[in-house]
Amino acid sequence: MFKPEELAGYIDHTLLASNATEDKIRQLCDEAVRHNFASVCVNSCWTALCGTLLAGAQVKVCTVVGFPLGAMKSESKAFEAAAAVGDGAQEIDMVLNIGWLKAGKSDAVEQDIRMVKEACAGNLLKVIIETCLLSDEEKREACRLAVQAGADFVKTSTGFSTGGATEQDVALMRATVGDSVGVKASGGIRSYETAVAMISSGATRLGTSSGIAIVQGATSHAAY
Repeated sequence: MFKPEELAGYIDHTLLASNATEDKIRQLCDEAVRHNFASVCVNSCWTALCGTLLAGAQVKVCTVVGFPLGAMKSESKAFEAAAAVGDGAQEIDMVLNIGWLKAGKSDAVEQDIRMVKEACAGNLLKVIIETCLLSDEEKREACRLAVQAGADFVKTSTGFSTGGATEQDVALMRATVGDSVGVKASGGIRSYETAVAMISSGATRLGTSSGIAIVQGATSHAAY
């Protein structure tokens, strides 16, 4: 069993709210350094600031792309990813085109991911598949396409849809991608017990705005 503080390296310390202010982003970065989280995860307007604040730190800068719907043109996602990398992002979390996936447009989905991966210029790419909107077979197909397109991680959720991460979805994703690709659980992870359950199910990264509570051993199980 993990000690609470041992979970810090799994956590992407996240602030994606539309009303996030510069003061809150500065606080996010300060907390991430203090607790040695894996990354801060922010919207792209904050990437450059985070890059400056975290210069020389072990904490990575993660930026979301095509967020939260995934329904914009692939060229727009690729441009956003390239701009974020130029501003200092070391990890990109992109949202897969869910409508294309559900319509069976597998080639278009794969190309969408591939274009963003190329724009990442060697930096790590996580693909958000929004599991709450997919059948199990669609989840498997999304994972397969992400791997084929060169993604480094598959991720459960944006945290802005109808549900978040579940142990069952994390296990399904891990079984689909095997051991060579990471699995990020995100959405509704607010307690130490939930975090451990996601890791036990196969997650290698956790996206949460409750990172401090988790590493302090918080036991409350708030509903999604």
